[in-house]
Formats: sequence, structure tokens, C-alpha cells
Amino acid sequence: MTDLMNGFPPASQGQVTLANWRAAPFNRWAFQHVREIVPSADIPHDPSKALSLPTATMDVDRLRIPDAQGTAITLDEFLQRASTDALVVLHEGRIVIERYANTMGPRTPHILMSVSKSLLGLLTGILVAQYKVDPDELVTDVVPEVAGTAYDGAKVRHLLDMRTGVAFDEDYAAVSGPIVEYRKSTNWDPLGPGEASSDLRSFYQSLRASDGHHGGRFHYVSPNTDLLGWVVERQTGQRFADLMSDCLWKPMRAECSAYVTVDRLGAPRCAGGVCATARDLARVGQLLVDGGVCGRTQIIPSAWIDDITLNGSEHAWAAGIFAPFFPGRRMHYRSKWYVDVDAAPLLFGLGIHGQYLFVDRPNRIVVAIMSSQALPLDAALISLTMSAVAEVRRALASPG
Repeated sequence: MTDLMNGFPPASQGQVTLANWRAAPFNRWAFQHVREIVPSADIPHDPSKALSLPTATMDVDRLRIPDAQGTAITLDEFLQRASTDALVVLHEGRIVIERYANTMGPRTPHILMSVSKSLLGLLTGILVAQYKVDPDELVTDVVPEVAGTAYDGAKVRHLLDMRTGVAFDEDYAAVSGPIVEYRKSTNWDPLGPGEASSDLRSFYQSLRASDGHHGGRFHYVSPNTDLLGWVVERQTGQRFADLMSDCLWKPMRAECSAYVTVDRLGAPRCAGGVCATARDLARVGQLLVDGGVCGRTQIIPSAWIDDITLNGSEHAWAAGIFAPFFPGRRMHYRSKWYVDVDAAPLLFGLGIHGQYLFVDRPNRIVVAIMSSQALPLDAALISLTMSAVAEVRRALASPG
């Protein structure tokens, strides 16, 4: 990373731009400097009330992680293979493992990609409990601007669970088509020669084709999440960034402010644009471990966390395109969270290029991972990451 953005100005081959910031190797620098590339809105914390995270010692030398070839590798070897920039593991609210690489540190914000969706899922649960958002309400009743699109008939719950029948191919390798226009509308891609400026909310007018019924299979459509962000802003009369700050970031006593990327008119990229420190991401996980409580304050309704854990559809998951990335696992997706259904269910958020937040509530374990992997979705690295997390859980749940 030393050759990236080094110099005044940097050499052309080392410049990180709006056109290359998500591509390797440029993402190694960009994922820690997103606000220097894309406009953003701050998600303030309260510096006078940061929650301390005590430390404890874990013997990581005994961890052995099986890879696809059957070789047992060390934790540090896993982190190097997975291009991991930060790893924070909590057990019983204490930091037991903390690793940084690629110039990142405890106070460095890093993009969460689609783990951002999981944060919005929690925020929505808070607002549902406050009777400000109704999961059973029609999206078009809240945001009539999308009437006449493929979202006709969709409920807020369908946005939460990625079960809308909207025709949209989330192909991260595409160089043209709706996903590229979507990125341009959010300020994540540059406009082409002669192209007029677009914006996220206007983009929805292009989503008029359906490819199934609402409430059917798990169908991963990132614009669903940005539309959910529009719903919560419309219902509350507040910006997403302010809602996140007031309802989650300050109450959970984050150590640092976060931020979210915005389009040219200020619409937030709720689907992937939140940037935060690894420790604060781990604090989100600890909040779930503690049943939504921080100190004596109930922040996330415990019933919402239980609903995420228990009430997703395994059938809908199995019919979706992400199931092959997790072979042999019983899974569901609920309120923007993945759930590995087991005797000790594992909740997790997942973002492209290797972003994760794992929450093992029964064993009180949290694993926050931030990476700058070359591929958006790397099946081999997803499998290796699941193996690494399983080994950490095993070691902490059975310390003897």
C-alpha cells in the first residue's frame, strides 16, 4: 500500500480515484479513506460516554484453521490470506484478539460494505418498537414516489428480508446495466462522457420489471436496502445519519464517530456506505449478545433480536443465489442479518471484499472482520472465514 496515494501529487499509477477505488490493489488504501473519495454524512458518537472494552488474553497460537486443502493454518496465516485489515474478537465483553494490518489502527474507520445493511436492520427494529415504522405497511404508501415501479405491492418486511420480486442482477463484475447505473446514482462510480448527473431516489424509476412475487425467494437486491432507508427517513422526518447517531451510535456508547456515503442530493447509501472502526463494529455485536441492552438502557428490542434469530425462511434462503456460498448449512436471512441455524445460532452481517460481523449469543462471542480482498465475493475465502470463526468459537466456548 506504500505506493498508493504517496507523493504530492501521487504518481498516476498510485492514484486512487472514483473509477478504481473498489478494485485491487487500490481498495487497500481506499477502504480506509472512503470519505476522501465519495461525499459523506457524519454519524456522531458521544466522546464523553465511550464504552470501554477491557482486554483479556487468549492463546491464539493453539488455533488451527483447516483450509480447503485440509491444511491446518494459523490465525495469522488466515489473516494474511484473507487480506484482513482488522480483526476484533470479544468474549464476555472483553477483547481477546485484536489484530491490525495495512496501516489500520483502532481508531481508523473502514467501509463495512453490506454489513451496513445489518445496521439498518437494527435501526429499523428500534423504530418499529417506537411505532414509527410498520413492517406490514406497503412501501408505496410510505414512499409514493416509487408507485408504478416493480415495488408496487411490496411491504416494508419484503425490503427487510430481501424478498421482493424486483428484476435486478447484483453482478459485481458488470460493466454496464442497472447495477452500474445504480452505482453512478449513489456517487460510487464516475459518470461517462456526456452523461447527466443522476441520484439514488430517481434511480428507482428504472426498476419497473418484476421477476417473481413479493415474499418469494431470497433475492439479494441492494436497492431494497436504500429504499428501506428512504422509508425510515420519510416516516421519522430525520436523516439516516442522524437516526443512526441518536438511536444506535450514541446509546451504545461508540468510541468514534462513523459516517455514511451520500449521493449528490444527500441520499445515504444505506446498502453499503457506512464506515466505522472495528472496535465500534464489535460493540454493535456485543449489544446483540447483551440482548439489545447497553448499561441499563434497552436500545434494540430483545424481541427484534429473537425474531432475527428464529423467524427467517430456510426455504426462501435455499431458493436464493447465495446458498451455494454456504454449502451444507441451514441458513435464513431476516431483517438484513444472515443466520446459520444451529444449536448455537450464529448471526452475521456480510459485506463484499471480506467485511463481517459475527455474533454468537449463546457463547457471548463477537467477531468483527474488515478486509480489502481483491474479489467482491470469493467463495474460497468465505469458506475459510467460516472455518476460522468456527475455530475461534470452539476455542472460546471450550477453553479447556
